Amino acid sequence: MPLPDDLLIHATDEVRIRQNLALVALGKRPADRAVRVGRLLDVYGRNWHEDQEIVIAGRRIAWVGPADAYPGDVAERVDARHLSAVPGFGEVHKHVESSHLTPEYEAALVLPHGNTWTCEASHEFSNVDGPHNLEFWLTARLAGSPMKIFPLPGSAVPPTAYEWGGGHFGYDEQQSFLKQHLMVAGLDEVMDWPAVWNPENPSYERLWGMIRATFEQRGVVEGHAAGMRGINDINAFAAAGMASDHEAWTTEEVQDKLRRGLFIELRPHSLPEMIKGLLAAGQADWSNFALCTDDRSCSDTLRIGATDHNVRLAIEAGLAPEIAIQMVTINPARHMRLTPWVGAIAPGRFADLVLLDDVATLSIAQVWADGEQVSSGKDFLKPIPEIAWPEWATKTVNIEREMVAADFAIAAEPGRESMQAAVLRPFHWDDNFITLELPVANGAVQRDSSRNVTKFAIVDRFSGEGKTSKMFWLGTGPSTPDVALACSMGHDKHNIWVVGSSDAAMAIAVNALRESQGGWALVRDSQLVATVRYEVGGLMTQRPPEELDAEMQELYRQGERIDWMYEPTFSPRWWPGFPERLAFATLTCAPWRWVLVAPSPLATAGFVNVATGETHPIVW
Repeated sequence: MPLPDDLLIHATDEVRIRQNLALVALGKRPADRAVRVGRLLDVYGRNWHEDQEIVIAGRRIAWVGPADAYPGDVAERVDARHLSAVPGFGEVHKHVESSHLTPEYEAALVLPHGNTWTCEASHEFSNVDGPHNLEFWLTARLAGSPMKIFPLPGSAVPPTAYEWGGGHFGYDEQQSFLKQHLMVAGLDEVMDWPAVWNPENPSYERLWGMIRATFEQRGVVEGHAAGMRGINDINAFAAAGMASDHEAWTTEEVQDKLRRGLFIELRPHSLPEMIKGLLAAGQADWSNFALCTDDRSCSDTLRIGATDHNVRLAIEAGLAPEIAIQMVTINPARHMRLTPWVGAIAPGRFADLVLLDDVATLSIAQVWADGEQVSSGKDFLKPIPEIAWPEWATKTVNIEREMVAADFAIAAEPGRESMQAAVLRPFHWDDNFITLELPVANGAVQRDSSRNVTKFAIVDRFSGEGKTSKMFWLGTGPSTPDVALACSMGHDKHNIWVVGSSDAAMAIAVNALRESQGGWALVRDSQLVATVRYEVGGLMTQRPPEELDAEMQELYRQGERIDWMYEPTFSPRWWPGFPERLAFATLTCAPWRWVLVAPSPLATAGFVNVATGETHPIVW
């Protein structure tokens, strides 16, 4: 009887696969191939072993030990004695959607960088099409992609009770996902902390239902403790069952969270300083740490790398290479309870190997996945699966009418020459919004570029109606006349956001995304001058990364011809120039307070304090 195909992990199939592996390990059945390496890193003990052989059956490792000691027959032998072997790298927390590539193209991009498995934090696509979420993430693997994606259904679907759209997850959905098979590792980052601790919050029951379903299936409840510094809050966060945090920014914050049992996932933008600080503070045990990418575009991956970039940063900051490698192999695998399948070069695991020609610099010569070589140097060697994504993935911008300038006008009270306006700025993590007096002309409240005030809007792309909320923002957007920038990637609900110096330009930009089914649109002099296409989910494209990057570079070039407003804000990652990070300025998770969302039953104008539920008029 043929063995089951183990592209996906099912408990019943797993028994037969492991029965076979045991016999191969004993030499009673032949192996498919053996890879002989000069050195092999044991990530359990952080020891190197010389002249080792890795014996493979199917996609899995059956035997590991000294060269020439395996007792059975081998169909193919590979001599890599000039290379050092470490396990395939894993991402403990990553949004593949943020690469803007569909999973099959993302795999081809990151596998040469050593990334053979990813825990997909899947609240991005979930918010676009929740019912098809699991199917979406497993399609590429079923089509033969060598990269393992372990989806974690999103807790933030929707992100708050004040948002709605393409997905709604609660107890029933989470239980169903976890029961389907072992690829589902747990619950994606719990972001709405006010809804977890406050029984009066309208999302309280939904979130605790998802946490309950995850506990029932022994999954991992991932956390998101952005802005959380107080000891009482950290204790409450850990007591509530959150297992991790990837939002820490300082050494002291890491120490406070680590001490209270949180698994720490370090992101590249704060990683070097925190590792240096922790080493200086005497941190000796790094077993409760992992390195994670979180969000990285394909343009940045082409420029700096993938998981390998994170490891190199950690080494440059002072960690021993072996410890840094543990932080992308065994540590995240243990945390996500995936050690039977990934995280080590050991029997039973997928035969995922990163072969290095220099350990100190993490120079990658070859990558193996599923028992086969998939890259040489920077070149991916395998065909990319051809996937015909269905309409539920490619028809997700649902606006059944053409947007017009009037959709973005903010009406003034009759007879008024000026009005008070509620104003936000990007990453405005404050209990109070800004209030400014703005002029009125032609019956509408006006922008004021002399004070860095422009207009920002959210357009719902799910109902077909194009419901629009709009308000004034400070220190962002164009000061150049007749300019607008729109994008269908607006973390985490992913409605369309648009910022502009004229209402007509804003309408042109949104209509361009309506036609393209998502991406970016830049309008100058009331003409469309640059677009980037994200035709899958409005978040990703089914194209090679170089093609997507070329579109992004043209968008940047056109953006350089525009004067962009700027004012500093609370986020250290908000900088002058082309405002790409506005895609993250629509977040509604902690530490956000006042935000703009698409019009909803609990926030009819879209302006709401997500920590308290309070709403307020845009102008008065």
